[in-house]
Amino acid sequence: MDYAVKLTKNPHRVTDEDVESLRKVECSDTEVLDICQITSYFNFVNRMAEGLGVQLEE
Repeated sequence: MDYAVKLTKNPHRVTDEDVESLRKVECSDTEVLDICQITSYFNFVNRMAEGLGVQLEE
């Protein structure tokens, strides 16, 4: 989760060491890519919704 939080809050600070920490817990390259893509997608969608003032239905 540290990687996803860092990618969300400080993407410019993500380093090779952050990716390596995922590999140390046995994440494959595909899993690292999935984590990055899913985190980035949700960040994108949430920023679009916030930026456009989208309101959730009840």
